[in-house]
Amino acid sequence: MSANTERRIILGSASPRRRELLAGLDVEFTVDTGNSFIENIDPSVEAHKLPVMMAEGKSDGFHRELEDDELLITADTVVIFPETGEVLGKPHSRNEAVEMIRKLSGRTHEVLTAVTFRTPGGRTTITDSTLVTFRKLNGDEISYYVDRYRPYDKAGAYGVQEWIGYVAIERIEGSFYNVMGFPVHKVYEMIFSNKNQYKTH
Repeated sequence: MSANTERRIILGSASPRRRELLAGLDVEFTVDTGNSFIENIDPSVEAHKLPVMMAEGKSDGFHRELEDDELLITADTVVIFPETGEVLGKPHSRNEAVEMIRKLSGRTHEVLTAVTFRTPGGRTTITDSTLVTFRKLNGDEISYYVDRYRPYDKAGAYGVQEWIGYVAIERIEGSFYNVMGFPVHKVYEMIFSNKNQYKTH
């Protein structure tokens, strides 16, 4: 399939997980993270609109104009508590990471990812949602994970594919890969099934 894509795909993300997952679709792509967009969670924005705003901001902030045969893919993931609308982004310190996982402990949260596809002719943004339930974690477990894995580049301060995913997650409703930050089933569909149907807005 990789040789038959009509556009040259650019992944505008520094995330090694998104790079790994896109490569798993057997498509050829390059990574280009040149961007002027500043990631900042705006508390005035409704929680479920945040990842769309961020993914489209990253797309619009790409450092150069796209060529006619190029497709730029950008993405953003947030962790939300459905009952309160509280958003967990990426932690900026050890204390923040510990506090985030304490909040996740024994509760169900939503992982929402937005992926923006842009060509010179327009763009389309898709979203995917997954519910994740953590068992109750003790302080030693939380400290061990944060100190060993240093999850400072991950929304909600955890990686589902790491140790904490093995020991803490009781239930997942939706795409596992969406929790990693890239709903690959929908990305595949956009690249191959709808590759020429990017809307202008």
